[in-house]
Amino acid sequence: MNYFNVGKIVNTQGLQGELRVMSVTDFADQRFKKGSQLALFSPEGNLIKLVEIASHRKHKHFDIVKFKDHYHINEVEKYKEHTLKVAEQDLTQLAEDEFYYHEIIGLDVYEHDVLIGHIKEILQLGANDVWVVERQGKKDLLLPYIPPVVLAVDLAAGRVDVDILEGLDDED
Repeated sequence: MNYFNVGKIVNTQGLQGELRVMSVTDFADQRFKKGSQLALFSPEGNLIKLVEIASHRKHKHFDIVKFKDHYHINEVEKYKEHTLKVAEQDLTQLAEDEFYYHEIIGLDVYEHDVLIGHIKEILQLGANDVWVVERQGKKDLLLPYIPPVVLAVDLAAGRVDVDILEGLDDED
């Protein structure tokens, strides 16, 4: 079964078994709602167990979660630096022009039908995501995910068509 990252446990919160999670999902309220089931992975990437969310709230820039049957700091302190993931079958259906990161990472990037590289990671920098394009023999290219730059995404063909605006590629 495939699992996808929704957050990293960065610390405990109080003494009642709550955990501070740095969320990496656009669906935090759905992923961390009471009764949701997530997979807990060790820092090394091993599946530890499935956990059920008993409670969720926001605090500053964190999601504070408590697992069912884990009601004391001593029971959850060992989960610091662990990752919470959602099973592929529990992913939300997205609109036609929306994509999950795992669908975009690895796609080939073309400008005017010329292969320029492939997407190696996505950065969340505020107003829009930035796609990092790994290129052969050149520095990585940072492309903002905005309409004038990203023209088309074809998941079936494994390709992204772009128009690199003046000033985006400092090697030209």
